[in-house]
Amino acid sequence: MITLDNINTSNNWFEDDDDDDNSDDFQIDEYDLTSTPNDFNVKTIFDYLEAGVIKIPLFQRNYVWDLIQASKLIESLILGLPIPQIFLYEKGRNQLLVIDGQQRLLSIYYFIKQRFPKKDKRVELRQIFDQHGHLPEETLKNDDYFTEFKLKLPENLPDRRNKFNGLTYTTLGDYQFQFELRPIRNIFVKQNSPKDDNSSIYEIFNRLNSGGTNLNQPEIRVTLYHSEFYKMLYRINSLPEWRRLLGQPEPTLHMEDVEILLRSFAFLIESDKYTPPLKKFLNQFAKKCQSHTTEQNQYLEMLFKTFLAACEELPDDIFFRRKISIALFEAIFTVTCQSAFHKQQLPNIKLSQDKIKQLKNDNPFINTLRRGGTLSKTNVTERLQRATEIMQVP
Repeated sequence: MITLDNINTSNNWFEDDDDDDNSDDFQIDEYDLTSTPNDFNVKTIFDYLEAGVIKIPLFQRNYVWDLIQASKLIESLILGLPIPQIFLYEKGRNQLLVIDGQQRLLSIYYFIKQRFPKKDKRVELRQIFDQHGHLPEETLKNDDYFTEFKLKLPENLPDRRNKFNGLTYTTLGDYQFQFELRPIRNIFVKQNSPKDDNSSIYEIFNRLNSGGTNLNQPEIRVTLYHSEFYKMLYRINSLPEWRRLLGQPEPTLHMEDVEILLRSFAFLIESDKYTPPLKKFLNQFAKKCQSHTTEQNQYLEMLFKTFLAACEELPDDIFFRRKISIALFEAIFTVTCQSAFHKQQLPNIKLSQDKIKQLKNDNPFINTLRRGGTLSKTNVTERLQRATEIMQVP
């Protein structure tokens, strides 16, 4: 018998059905871009970061460098060694989004602040940043989150002691001025056309590889379309009831869990408008959500909490195959909440474990995940139809 458990799964903690979502969404001739080099010294870059001119959204990616990596960068700047250029997207006047170089910029910022983030606190720091739009001074000074940023370098060089090891920004002495004046090449990328559409930055993110680990799709998307709607997703992503269903106690480093929520709301609200590829569909949906009112976001938050309450008596692994199945969860979430959503009400439901198991073992539902193009319009539509028929939500 074919069941959902027989289907191969990916190496992630969640089951990824994006096998057909790697096609190019954009054609190069759709854009008119300009790239302009600018050399800013370290002190100017720090001042721009402090003023919010250069925006490093910590929600985009956690700071992942360790103290040795960060110290080597600072040492290179003190000595005048070349470092990779930084790419900034010119979104508007005095609005520069970091495309590539976040780890380098944050290392400079933290060094001058003389604070280094503890590894086990970086997800929490991202949440604090999202709440305030910056890291408050009291957080930076809090030893629960940060330690003192002392350069960690090899103590002894072949012929002498490393004079920078153990130094802080304020103990650099004569080298502090030298460090502050070091120039760093910044490339400003600006989209001239089409107007009122910053979609080219998504393609730049995807193609750019000037060092470090590339951002994944959820990290790119939240950078481009961050909004009050996304803040609501962060809030519900931390709910214990949601973490239980995911089988993950803490939010993930690269935001795959937030992406599941985004997908689920996208299909709930606009499944009738879905056309592949999924990446473009989610981009367009996230962009629309930037214009949501406070009331709209509050309603969606309450709707999701009501859905979680309906899952209260279900087993922890009810939405699992061998891992959490995005397709299964979003199908059930969509069909059980859609009627209430169209009426702008809260669903009055109690989910049936037996019906969910029936859907998990339903051959027509499973076939939409086994055959090619799992995210084709036909397969997505069939999955939602089967979920509607089996779940029998009024």
